[in-house]
Amino acid sequence: MTGSPSTPERPHAPGRGITAGQQADHEAAVEAALGKLDLDTKTRLLAGQDFWSLPALPEIGLDSLVMSDGPIGVRGVRSTADDPSIALPSPTALSATWDPDLAHRAGQLLAQEARRKGVHVLLAPTVNLHRSPLGGRHFETYSEDPYLTGAIGTGYVRGVQSGGVGTTVKHFVGNDAETDRFTVDNRIAPRPLRELYLAPFETIVKNAHPWGIMTAYNTVNGTSMTEHRYLVNEVLRGEWRFDGINVSDWTAARSTVGDALGGLDLAMPGPRTVYGENLAAAVRAGQVDEPVVDEAVRRVLLLAARTGVLTTTEPVVPAEALPAPVDGDALAREIATRSFVLLRNEGGVLPLDPAGPRIALSGAAARDARVLGGGSATVYPDHVVSPLDGLSAALPEGALSYELGADPANELDVAGKGFDLRAVCRDADGETLASVPLPSGHIQWMGNDLPEGVSYENVHTIEVTGTFTPRESGTHAFGTRGVGGFRLTVDGKSLYTGEVRLGDAADPFEAFFGKPTERGRLDLTEGESVELSLLHTVAKPEGLPIQAIVFTLLHQDPEHDADELIARAVEAARAADTAVVVVATTERVESEGFDRRDLNLPGRQNDLVRAVAAVNPRTVVVVNAGSPVELPWREEVAAVLLSWFPGQEGGAALADVLLGAAEPGGRLPTTWPKTLADAPVTRTAPTDGKLEYEEGVFIGYRAWEKAGATPAYPFGHGLGYTDWTYESLTVEPAGDGLTVTVRVRNRGERTGRETVQVYLAPTDPVPDAGRSERPARWLAGFAGVEAAAGTSAEAVIHIARRAFQIWDEEAGDWTAVPGPYAVEAGRSVLDLRVSAATEI
Repeated sequence: MTGSPSTPERPHAPGRGITAGQQADHEAAVEAALGKLDLDTKTRLLAGQDFWSLPALPEIGLDSLVMSDGPIGVRGVRSTADDPSIALPSPTALSATWDPDLAHRAGQLLAQEARRKGVHVLLAPTVNLHRSPLGGRHFETYSEDPYLTGAIGTGYVRGVQSGGVGTTVKHFVGNDAETDRFTVDNRIAPRPLRELYLAPFETIVKNAHPWGIMTAYNTVNGTSMTEHRYLVNEVLRGEWRFDGINVSDWTAARSTVGDALGGLDLAMPGPRTVYGENLAAAVRAGQVDEPVVDEAVRRVLLLAARTGVLTTTEPVVPAEALPAPVDGDALAREIATRSFVLLRNEGGVLPLDPAGPRIALSGAAARDARVLGGGSATVYPDHVVSPLDGLSAALPEGALSYELGADPANELDVAGKGFDLRAVCRDADGETLASVPLPSGHIQWMGNDLPEGVSYENVHTIEVTGTFTPRESGTHAFGTRGVGGFRLTVDGKSLYTGEVRLGDAADPFEAFFGKPTERGRLDLTEGESVELSLLHTVAKPEGLPIQAIVFTLLHQDPEHDADELIARAVEAARAADTAVVVVATTERVESEGFDRRDLNLPGRQNDLVRAVAAVNPRTVVVVNAGSPVELPWREEVAAVLLSWFPGQEGGAALADVLLGAAEPGGRLPTTWPKTLADAPVTRTAPTDGKLEYEEGVFIGYRAWEKAGATPAYPFGHGLGYTDWTYESLTVEPAGDGLTVTVRVRNRGERTGRETVQVYLAPTDPVPDAGRSERPARWLAGFAGVEAAAGTSAEAVIHIARRAFQIWDEEAGDWTAVPGPYAVEAGRSVLDLRVSAATEI
């Protein structure tokens, strides 16, 4: 018989927000429920019943537990236009606020949304690191720095769970890129694994006590993460005393015995997984001990008790103790303004006078804002405020003009603006099963996402039908994306009939989404509506791990001469007092499922910026991107404002910041290079299935300083609308660490907020020949302070002893490195204003 994993004694200390009495009640209820279950029922519970939920077991008082994607909104089990979701700014934006309390409030709003949608567990936050700027999913993660990531993640988890909704911190561990994420073996030495990649998870587990962890698709040092008994059972559950569930990323579980012995509790999505009847058979065959199954079931039932799904005990947060309701629109707008990073502001061009200037706005993303990243983070808000909308509402009539200037998409995109669509689902006999409105031409139905009355088994065709009202006259292109049969008709004309078969794809996202393909063109007139229909015969290929229906109706506006578009924007800018250009990435650049090839802005956007800046010295560029892009014109324009993916209220927040109603509060959570070639760590593609993290502990600003290179904008950088003087820094012992007090003075003319950053810099980075090299400095603490014009404020920051420690690979433990240190404070890692010496 294969031995049981080295499961630590179950922790009994209650987590944050859970009283000892509640913990005891929950454990008693769990034991009573567990004693009533036979082996087959227990293993069925660990397999899930469908894409998002676990089965109900009425005999023990267990309702169905429902999970849903985050992290910027709550999709729910049916993500449709009938049930829209609040769309907050991207995680990189939230991290740019450098404010765990604001992250806590965001979490409370998401818990409120989850309860409204019948969701008990949010599949978020994502706390992997920005190891390379090419990571395609970095918009969904927080930072290149483990301390900042852990602090923001802690606030987020505490906020969600204070609303009685569980979290699953993901992706444990090493899912720092998307290339070959299902199969890549990330080779990470013990020291960087502990000091960088595990560190945010450890911080959040110890300080926020999440009720769940999601293990990643990838392998670490030769072992799949769903089977990694050392990292899960010995580190996560043993050293850190984590008592929550461990759920696989969707379809990541691939070994019944290996996953069970590796500490995986839930194999999702159900019902066809490596658990269920497969796990029961492994127990009966003597390959897995039944107590291993019991431990997993205990953890699932404990999660159910905490969220109120196990009805024989009270939840952690009863209804009468829930936080006060949160205004989602207002919070989305506040987070956006606090996240915007003012990278450059020559001559104080910002803020603009809301009553004075004539503003020439240009850029496709100014009209059609990109407010969130692609992939499983996608939600459908009930409205989106674009930059054009926001500025039009805030400025006097006639003060704003708009020109397209340059379109970064320059290809077919999801049918959206001007389309009024429904999906009509029919069975093989042509009988209508359901008819539901669509927010766009993209259908992505997985598991419970299907409309009421529709199942994967009974649906045969889906017709996307409705009208299209063009915003401009000319030749419009239409197309499709996905696999299966298609018949596309627009304005009574048949554009395409045919079938697309499933090709080779390493990632299900690639298989589902496929390549955009043009199917035909029609000359249409602005404002004149036409009817259209895309009849899709659902493909149900064998062997796919997920039952999903994914296809897209695509559209492209009439193509214009690129030089003519830029010329029109230039003429508008020449006649204006200020020019505002919005540049952006697209879903083909930043999305789940693939990494980026470069850091270029797509299309002719760089040409647009340079041409506008050449005629208007007061050119402000707004960068609508979730992670770094090259800005080759950055020193040719007056101001550069980074808006990230700003969520549904992004345009309103942009107007607030540009016109001075709010100060841009963001600071960079990751380094922005001048060019990709300058970045010290870029590789995301494995060789022979392995990706060596050969840079060790030197990623992000640590790597930049080691290389002696200067980026375009350093970690922590961000300007405001006032000036700050750093007057003093004092250091005092405090328990097992230090208390650092930094006094700053607002010497500007308006109230402002400053993010005081504290770094530790060892005087001797290599204390002796037996020690590994250390970075020149690292973030050890931060705090935000506010002060009126001419007044001062103090930031009091605790520095934990861990900040002075490294992971000693020989001892297999944390070791403090004695010696002298400089404690430095300032506005970024390259703008340090005051310091003091200390020694340990």
